[in-house]
Amino acid sequence: MPPIENVLAFVAASVIIIVIPGPSVLFVIGRSIALGRRAGVLSVVGNALGTVPAVLAVAFGVGAIVASSIVAFTILKIVGAIYLVWLGIQAIRHRHAHVAGATRGPSSSWTLLRQGFVVGLTNPKTIAFFVAVLPQFVDPHAGAVWLQLLVLGLTFQIMALTCDSVWALAAGTAREWFARSPNRISTLSGTGGVMMIGLGGALALSGAKS
Repeated sequence: MPPIENVLAFVAASVIIIVIPGPSVLFVIGRSIALGRRAGVLSVVGNALGTVPAVLAVAFGVGAIVASSIVAFTILKIVGAIYLVWLGIQAIRHRHAHVAGATRGPSSSWTLLRQGFVVGLTNPKTIAFFVAVLPQFVDPHAGAVWLQLLVLGLTFQIMALTCDSVWALAAGTAREWFARSPNRISTLSGTGGVMMIGLGGALALSGAKS
């Protein structure tokens, strides 16, 4: 286990990183606006589960290999970007159906979890982040390094899950307020889709990893 002072320092650093909206937050907000609070929260859970393999990979040393491989990094980046764009297009195409299904939700829980999982799994920046940050808070003299990395990674996941859920609920609540007008909610659904397409495009066009 990492020393308590290391854990506290890591938590403080993580708070700063998590509260700043990044790709995961934008994905969650887009899903909540397009599909509602339920979809947003389930997307948060799926996204968090999708990043668990990255934590495990980093903990056992595989993450360093992927993070240093331009080919592996690029493949994950492109797959993740294409999937986000596809989700955005679907949200725009079915924005009118979202009005009719605003209360019950347009997708099954399993589908929403699976989609969030794929987005989290195919985000290469997750592995790069964990490889760059987690080792900074590890004490080689405090026991198994892999266990320390695992504890720190899961701690970050729990914090991110909590914060992203707040974003999902807030965005979903705003959506339901606009749901009184079918035209407004249809526009919001389309806006959520545009956000996801933009996020996917930004991921695909981001510069090559140095």
